[in-house]
Amino acid sequence: MASHRKSRPGGTTGVGLRTPALATAALTSIAMLSQTAEAAPGTDHTRPSLEEVEKKVDDLYRQAESATEKYDAATERTGKQRGRVDALRDEVARRTARLNKARDELGSFAAAQYRTGAAAPDTATFLLADNPQDYFDQTQLMSRLTTREKSAVDAYIDEQASTMKKRREAAQSLQTLTESQHELQTAKSTVQQKLASARELLSQLTAQEKARLAAIEREKQQEAARKAAELAKQQAEAQQKTTSSGSSSPTGSASSGSSGSAGSYDTKAAKAIAFARAQIGKPYVWGATGPDSYDCSGLTQAAWKAAGVTLPRTTYDQVNAGTTVSLADARPGDLIFFYDDISHVGLYIGNGMMIHAPKPGAYVREESVYYGGESIIHSVVRPG
Repeated sequence: MASHRKSRPGGTTGVGLRTPALATAALTSIAMLSQTAEAAPGTDHTRPSLEEVEKKVDDLYRQAESATEKYDAATERTGKQRGRVDALRDEVARRTARLNKARDELGSFAAAQYRTGAAAPDTATFLLADNPQDYFDQTQLMSRLTTREKSAVDAYIDEQASTMKKRREAAQSLQTLTESQHELQTAKSTVQQKLASARELLSQLTAQEKARLAAIEREKQQEAARKAAELAKQQAEAQQKTTSSGSSSPTGSASSGSSGSAGSYDTKAAKAIAFARAQIGKPYVWGATGPDSYDCSGLTQAAWKAAGVTLPRTTYDQVNAGTTVSLADARPGDLIFFYDDISHVGLYIGNGMMIHAPKPGAYVREESVYYGGESIIHSVVRPG
């Protein structure tokens, strides 16, 4: 699901840990507990039911996915901030060199004044002042300087002010970077904690419990497929009505995203879908953006990049990277977001189906948009 980001972040492959196939197993992990309770009523009232275990594991994966998106966002911020800090440090170094050069030039004037026998060389006093600008303002130094000396004084004051400003900016950026790094580590720890808890629950299941949970999972998939077929039928009927009424635009084509026309959008969407389909079978890894593994937003970002469209990194930003349409008007290539916190995203491919990176322990796959029930669908966005 969404990618949802210490050392400098890596390249295109995300930092993360691969978990064994926990998807279905995760659900089964608690079936054993309920069966034991059913076999021997009253033996252990503290054991959760199979339904409770299933919900707990699902919740843990959802929380891990939400934390993954926070991790992705923190990774992006940290990378940008580190670049800004590096640039500011370079700028401070350049300005410091210029400041030193200006100081040296003033020093040569001070030495010349000393050689003439001045008791307190004006330029030397200027250089030693806590605030050269104040000294400059409070004296009649300017009237006693040559044009060349005046130019050197102006250069020194300007360089000193600019250098101090850049040093303050660098210090502030470094503080922001430190905060981003802390946020990144917190998100990473949260993901690891949630996944460890889910694995612990799954490890308690017996083979019989896993079989029961697998059966429950199959029933859910069948129901999701049935709803997907209904959606596909509704969309086909709507498109047929539109066509028969004389309109040349397919259902939901009023906003074609970045393409500017329905035809070009469909062409780009086809490229995005082809890319996503080629990733089927690759593992979900939190924070990953390919090419060997993905989290959910990493997959959708990479798919649309293959079509020449740049999407933001996280689900929180991708949801604002286009035009919102209804599920009934969804077209292949649209992004479908899930849950109130917008922590998951999939790429719609038509007929009520999508390609997505579901969750830790699972692999990129084609699945009904109703894989988790109708209530979890948040919105549909057409990139553009």
